[in-house]
Amino acid sequence: MTARTDRIDELLRQEIGSILTREVKDPRVGFATVTRVETTPDLAHARIWISVIGQQGERKQTIAALERAMPFVRHELGARLRLRRIPNLHVHLDDTLERGTRILHLLDELEAGRTPEDEPPDGETLPTPIVRMRHEGDLTDEPPPAAEPPSTTRVRSRRRPALPGQTGSGATRSTPTSKPRSGAHGGARKQKR
Repeated sequence: MTARTDRIDELLRQEIGSILTREVKDPRVGFATVTRVETTPDLAHARIWISVIGQQGERKQTIAALERAMPFVRHELGARLRLRRIPNLHVHLDDTLERGTRILHLLDELEAGRTPEDEPPDGETLPTPIVRMRHEGDLTDEPPPAAEPPSTTRVRSRRRPALPGQTGSGATRSTPTSKPRSGAHGGARKQKR
């Protein structure tokens, strides 16, 4: 692939993901994520790889719903992007996460000394998140949660020159660390007369 098609693939992946999450109102489209887009060199067709969390039946329903929504998605892409041709969109199920999880399960079974089973387990194969228990040796101070960003305003002390009649090495004041706004010449703006 060329650099141009790679850029278009990434742009299409982002825009299609945005349209699916914000614009498509079909309840059958559950937890679907656009993982990859591959366009042909002439931009006539694009394969959209979708990862879906859920049971096998739910995945099939989601892919069918997405195939029915692709004309709408293509129309929205035409309004959002400045491309000469919006490709025909073809939806494919991306099962790389499930295959990767299956490999991890096989490695865990081999490490435990068990013989791995030949058939993959029925149903959802993605690992279920669990709450991590505290263990000896863990840090006592927990980092702040991801939802609360750390404070970005820092206060520092600045020294300014002493005024006549003032004693000492100068007065201090507390100010935020934002840069002062300046004109094109680095100083105050000149006023026209």
